[in-house]
Amino acid sequence: MSPFTYPARPHVRRHGPQGYAQATSYRPWLRDEFSFRCVYCLIREQWGRVASMFDLDHFLPAARHPDEIGTYDNLLYSCATCNAAKGDGVVPDPCRVLVNGDVVVRADGVLEARTQEARRLVRILGLDDPRVTDFRLLWIGIVALAKQFDSGLYQRLMSFPPDLPNLRRLRPPAGNSRPEGVATSFHAQRSAGTLSATY
Repeated sequence: MSPFTYPARPHVRRHGPQGYAQATSYRPWLRDEFSFRCVYCLIREQWGRVASMFDLDHFLPAARHPDEIGTYDNLLYSCATCNAAKGDGVVPDPCRVLVNGDVVVRADGVLEARTQEARRLVRILGLDDPRVTDFRLLWIGIVALAKQFDSGLYQRLMSFPPDLPNLRRLRPPAGNSRPEGVATSFHAQRSAGTLSATY
């Protein structure tokens, strides 16, 4: 299993919390929504310090679209590096263009973007820069070695984090437009014993 496999299909939102005054209140929902990894580069929470590594990205920049600051569907879960690279720029929607087949990470860490929009997004974020390619190659190697020689470490690197948010306990001020998503959250899957060991 490659640690850098993009989703098979465009991302369709599972959750729809509404009404929080601060965008940061959406963090538990976004962590679950985007499988605890950066929507752009796929770095995982399990690989570092979550508090300093992950941001909430306003897809439509807050500076240009202040009316969308608190809109859940405008928020993405992103590592700090990708969020900084994007800045206030307008980019193609990663939920739509970063799809397996249109974007492929080779065994040597090189990212191939095969559509015009994907290439544009990769270029803007620097996802094909040599240092980023080296970083991916490093993690591909670490995960491969762990899988071969240390199953416990492999499990730790490729599994879900231990602190899965219990979305059933959360009460968004203006409700949830997609309440059915709570039942399929990763915490609910773990409680039901159906959560996959790795992903």
